[in-house]
Amino acid sequence: MAEVSLIATAAFGLEAVVARELKAVGYSRQRVENGRVHFTAAPEAIARANLWLRSADRVQLLLGEFEARTFDELFEQTKALPWEDWIPKDGEFPVQGKSVKSQLHSVPHCQAIVKKAIVERLKQKYRVQWFQETGPLYSVQVALLKDKATLTIDTSGAGLHKRGYRTQGGQAPLKETLAAALVQLSHWRPDRLLLDPFCGSGTILIEAAMIGDNIAPGLTRRFAAEDWPQLGRELWQAARRDASQAMEDNPLKLQGSDIDERAVAIARSNADNAGVGDKIHFQRRELAEVRSSVQFGCLITNPPYGERLQAPRELYREMGKVFAPWDTWSLYVITSDTEFEKYFGRRADKKRKLYNGRIECDYYQYIGPPPPRRGGEE
Repeated sequence: MAEVSLIATAAFGLEAVVARELKAVGYSRQRVENGRVHFTAAPEAIARANLWLRSADRVQLLLGEFEARTFDELFEQTKALPWEDWIPKDGEFPVQGKSVKSQLHSVPHCQAIVKKAIVERLKQKYRVQWFQETGPLYSVQVALLKDKATLTIDTSGAGLHKRGYRTQGGQAPLKETLAAALVQLSHWRPDRLLLDPFCGSGTILIEAAMIGDNIAPGLTRRFAAEDWPQLGRELWQAARRDASQAMEDNPLKLQGSDIDERAVAIARSNADNAGVGDKIHFQRRELAEVRSSVQFGCLITNPPYGERLQAPRELYREMGKVFAPWDTWSLYVITSDTEFEKYFGRRADKKRKLYNGRIECDYYQYIGPPPPRRGGEE
């Protein structure tokens, strides 16, 4: 099969992270846009990207892109695409859509027209008048942005944040994809101590453990494209076998604490489900009790925040006092409070705009000195 065009979608602010992840697994022919990274590769990239991408939302197969200002243009250009190359006679192909700043602003109408165009194309190719859609799922999306239509088929199924290990969540847990990005945007390396004093359900530390031991985040889940006959089981089996063989067993130093005993119990359970329970030490601990004798560590955390900020801001003040002596540590905090620095008592070295779901946040980065190459305590 010829090379395919793919799109890895991402939350705004994480596109560069996803681009680096794609390069790490061998896909350097790419184009970065807002909310997505285009890349071209052999068909096995569908399996490898789904298995290995940590911070992307989905992997989509690109069928075509074109200008569409009228419904006739949308219909005719959709019909001209080679849908039969992917959707078999019994394939199920629901259509979802979205439209931003486009003349074709009625999403239901766009979805209906794309569905009709695909049906007409497949009627011509398969010489049938009715499709029962009882076979594999090929979820089609039509995305219109400033009159440019992008037609894709989703290869992932459930979003890539659905790793499968988090059977329980605490209050407002981070998505696994965002947690992985926070780790990758930090200066943490597997030989350094990583601490999360507001660990909640443990997602940041679990993702760090999976990064530290090179565990493919999608290794234990299924994807929609696994049922596609065009790819075949052998392609997926080979990708999973390679991922299993790439796993490592490194002596990681990961510690998490939380004031809530139930959250700590959930974190332990989730870590066990992810296969990294022996890599992370969780305990119930008040913020004021957080201590470490390690000189050059990393702290990455998602402290409480929300619309009623009085209590979190008192917590930020306490954080500033507790961590003021930790001047050789690198500290990373994500919060939606734009005045975090004021209450924490220090200006960040860097800030990065990120989104926790639909909540606009800043990732405050306090970068400590690098640890010595040799002889320094880690």
